[in-house]
Amino acid sequence: MSDWVEVRPGSYHDSVTLMRVSRSLSERPDVAAAMVAMGTELNREMLERMGFAVPAGTSPDDLVVAVRAKGEALDGARDALDALLREMSRPPADTGVMGAVAPPRTTASAAARADATVALLSVPGPHVFPEAMDALDAGLNVMVFSDNVPLAQEILLKEAAARRGLIVMGPDCGTAVIGGAGLGFANAVRPGPVGMVAASGTGAQQLMCLLDEADVGVSHVLGVGGRDLSPEVSGRSALAALAALDADPGTELIVLVSKPPAPQVTDLIREAARRLDTPVVFALPAAGEDDLTAAAEKTLKALRRVVPAWPRWKAARRPAPVTGKALRGLFAGGTLRDEAEAIAREALGWDLDGRDHRFTDFGDDAYTRGRAHPMIDPALRLEAVRAEAADPGCGVLLLDVVLGHGAEPDPAASLAPAIADAVRDRRDLGVVVSLCGTPADPQDRDRQAAALCEAGADVFASNAQAARHALAMIEAALAEGTTT
Repeated sequence: MSDWVEVRPGSYHDSVTLMRVSRSLSERPDVAAAMVAMGTELNREMLERMGFAVPAGTSPDDLVVAVRAKGEALDGARDALDALLREMSRPPADTGVMGAVAPPRTTASAAARADATVALLSVPGPHVFPEAMDALDAGLNVMVFSDNVPLAQEILLKEAAARRGLIVMGPDCGTAVIGGAGLGFANAVRPGPVGMVAASGTGAQQLMCLLDEADVGVSHVLGVGGRDLSPEVSGRSALAALAALDADPGTELIVLVSKPPAPQVTDLIREAARRLDTPVVFALPAAGEDDLTAAAEKTLKALRRVVPAWPRWKAARRPAPVTGKALRGLFAGGTLRDEAEAIAREALGWDLDGRDHRFTDFGDDAYTRGRAHPMIDPALRLEAVRAEAADPGCGVLLLDVVLGHGAEPDPAASLAPAIADAVRDRRDLGVVVSLCGTPADPQDRDRQAAALCEAGADVFASNAQAARHALAMIEAALAEGTTT
């Protein structure tokens, strides 16, 4: 095997394009490893862990190409790279007709050509502000998918929206459903009477999927961004979204879902909710609050619907008794991570840090600079699965898999082999998966569950139930260690 590492200064490509190029190169015969990425600190660290020597002075503005392959295969990868970059970056072809109308060059000019009410923006976070202001000036509500947007700019955008009677969803708004149309990461769910205000994309997806399992759909899901309920932003978009859903005749009940908000903002939102005509259920997975599954059940009861038994799928092969004492949570969804950690802290007496338990959110901004979200690109988390499984102190791996439009088309295709390798090498390792999706999702929830179970994981539709199952394994190992 030989390595080829090349740095191309100032050559920018978006993270999804580079993920697809990396995958295409990795799948070529006799290629052992390949990664094409911008030279961010995180990507440089990952390349070094893969054994590649990254030249000193490589910056986030540089494109780094790294391939490990046999001689002829390495030459083939060199020859294929530029063609792949061109192919993956190529914009949609125009009509080729003389006199065809040129595509719009600005958000405002695009809005002038369509009967639109919402602009969805997904450009690098430091550059999204002028585009968002352009959309607001054109009279559009704005969904900002981009992360890493400066906090001061978020506040300015939301103040500008309020003056215009509009809503800014985001920044870092990954999920929305407006009139049945899913935006960003959204599951295939039925229409219905529940409206959601979501300061958490994966939290909203978990609730949508659980309600769909109970034959209850959603009217709208208005994402507001993970920082909206912070003290600085103070719920500006959440308050506007609550008022909009309260005025919607198709919404009979509102659910507000968020990572644990600032206490003073919680009080502000609860007071606003009390003034609405539409009842509001809170899903704020934290100490003393309902977890997401309990919030879904409370919603069903408020609508006088039956609470079903939430689906679970048992591993095809039972592991040996867990001996490792540590729980390692590797999540793509931040709120699912937070919920699992809150459940673990309560069960284990709030003493997690001293016991080597860890809960990681690979969708956090720190992991997505120069990389696609882990629901699209699983590479970082797959590496973590292998590393944690090799640690004898790890007793249980707790993972989430989030399906839906926009997410990886077949997450089990890469995750199931990694799980199978882990449990083959460690018969005493427990693996538990929280599977957030519906049977109608493009990935087919039940097919994903079957593949993950066959690999050796216990799979749950409820993230809270998955966390408690993983904890039961760890508590049994801790009890065994106390008696021996």
